[in-house]
Amino acid sequence: MFTRLIAAIAAVAISIPAIAQGYPSHAVTIVVPYAAGGPTDTVAHILGNAMSKSLGQAVVVETVSGGGGTFGVERVAHAKPDGYTLLLMNVGIATSVSLYRHLGYDAVKDLEPVGLVSDVPMVMIARPDFAPRDMKELGAYVKSNRDRVTFANAGVGSASQLCGMLYLAAVDADVTTVPYKGTGPAMSDLIDSQVDFLCDQTINAIPQIRAGKVRAYAVTTATRVASLPGVPTFAESGLKGFDLASWNGLWAPHGTPRGEIDRIVLALHAALRDPDVVNRLVDLGAQLATPDRATPAALREQLAREIAKWGPIVRRLGAPLD
Repeated sequence: MFTRLIAAIAAVAISIPAIAQGYPSHAVTIVVPYAAGGPTDTVAHILGNAMSKSLGQAVVVETVSGGGGTFGVERVAHAKPDGYTLLLMNVGIATSVSLYRHLGYDAVKDLEPVGLVSDVPMVMIARPDFAPRDMKELGAYVKSNRDRVTFANAGVGSASQLCGMLYLAAVDADVTTVPYKGTGPAMSDLIDSQVDFLCDQTINAIPQIRAGKVRAYAVTTATRVASLPGVPTFAESGLKGFDLASWNGLWAPHGTPRGEIDRIVLALHAALRDPDVVNRLVDLGAQLATPDRATPAALREQLAREIAKWGPIVRRLGAPLD
């Protein structure tokens, strides 16, 4: 009987995920591959503050901009796989696979998925003094002023660039696009009327919309965003079939031990239940990942689906870059 009891205890122990003992012993870094002040950076700071409570160590956010987000991804892909360097990245990690012929990493093989964090709607916005008052007027204005209109984005491969490409294709217009190293600097120039309009994530745009610093035209999702009840959808504005949202996921370098990954997953789950995280991100239009989606398996599947989804679209809208 005693032997059977020992065997039963051993079986239970084997079924419990191997949580790393002694990890973390110092600060953990979350790399954001865009300039400071953008939506991904905002999510990283909110998430990192909450994860630090569970991990018992500080979580530091490091911005590594450039290359349309690829420089930061490469930084993590080649980092020491010890659980102390993580990546918070959006849909750009999937689109870059088709946008660039040569990447310094393999998004599937060189990164270890931790879990999905959130889904974030996009919203079309413009400088406050821009002439068009709604989406119908915007489409007409863009088509008749192609040589004078400037459309900002957060850089090649960013969610804002994808939104812009799809919008311009939908209205059959070709205007001057101005890429930035993130939506933070793009938003600053939009507010200062240096560029005309921008498709941005609600996390970055809602505070500026509420402050009256930019004009909101429409959200890209199938239904209205609760935090922007007065802003119509693209479909309500006459552009049918336009359903686009960005998403954020958390990765570690490939080869990070299972124990460390399990510990980070637990911290992620705790953060997504944290009232401060829920209140702040939901208020900015984000939908937080449920526990079944905040897992390595779910993020691995999400990345595979998004690579397959965006490949044909990117190839149709623009040639790959070197």
